[in-house]
Amino acid sequence: MPISPEARAAAAAGNPPPLGWLGWWRLCVRSALLALALLIAIPPHYLWRILHISSPWPRFFLAAAARICGARVKVKGAALKRDVFYISNHVSWIDILAIAGASGTAFVAKAEIRDAPVVGWLATLNRTVFVEREDRLGVAEQINRLRDALAETWSVTVFPEGTTTDGRSLFPFKTPMLKVLEPPPPGILVQPVLLDYGAASEEISWIGVESGKDNAVRLLARAGTFRMTVTFLEPFHPRDFPGRKAIAAESRRRIEEALVRTIGHPLRPFTGHAQP
Repeated sequence: MPISPEARAAAAAGNPPPLGWLGWWRLCVRSALLALALLIAIPPHYLWRILHISSPWPRFFLAAAARICGARVKVKGAALKRDVFYISNHVSWIDILAIAGASGTAFVAKAEIRDAPVVGWLATLNRTVFVEREDRLGVAEQINRLRDALAETWSVTVFPEGTTTDGRSLFPFKTPMLKVLEPPPPGILVQPVLLDYGAASEEISWIGVESGKDNAVRLLARAGTFRMTVTFLEPFHPRDFPGRKAIAAESRRRIEEALVRTIGHPLRPFTGHAQP
């Protein structure tokens, strides 16, 4: 059962709702299942790495983790399997589980994620490219790492909004990490991706000043499941939209059009807090 609008607004303001005994039970069960999935995936993953074989186990774990967390992921459209730069809207940390589970992609993430307990280690297993968003002088080095990731993993996903929204809005798309497409590496296509959580979108979203720990606890303790749709939109060649600003604008246009069709009304301005 979804939480009330008042409780949702309080969570976004940094005041997590109290958990009843059922909430604690769901939290413990889901945490145990996540640990079990990890224990199943880690040994064969390292074996594949020792044998220098491309490992499918991070993708297996992330897809399983999304389901354990309550997401019932439906994939629409055809995801390009290689030489692709996915550009997606961003609602929750579950986005990462769902997209990687559907495509096996690597991600671009903030450098501080690398130092987070457990999460940082898991991110490295999935070949995450860590970037310093405020390191203006280090952008060239970061672009080189991103090019290497594209060559090694065949697909990389960026969330150019730079933060999460409520799933009914879009922030402007930032462009520094799209510089890797100036000029585009040979054969690389851009594929916009729309993430939609349906009726649960605002409840699932990680917004306001809610901490990562509080958000994870709230979602893992949540009753029931929720529908999530990952839509791989029509890809385009970045050379047809020269420059990272044009690429960002075209990606955002396609994602916005798809989101408006999905929710049935225009997007609303987003203040960064829970909506009434």
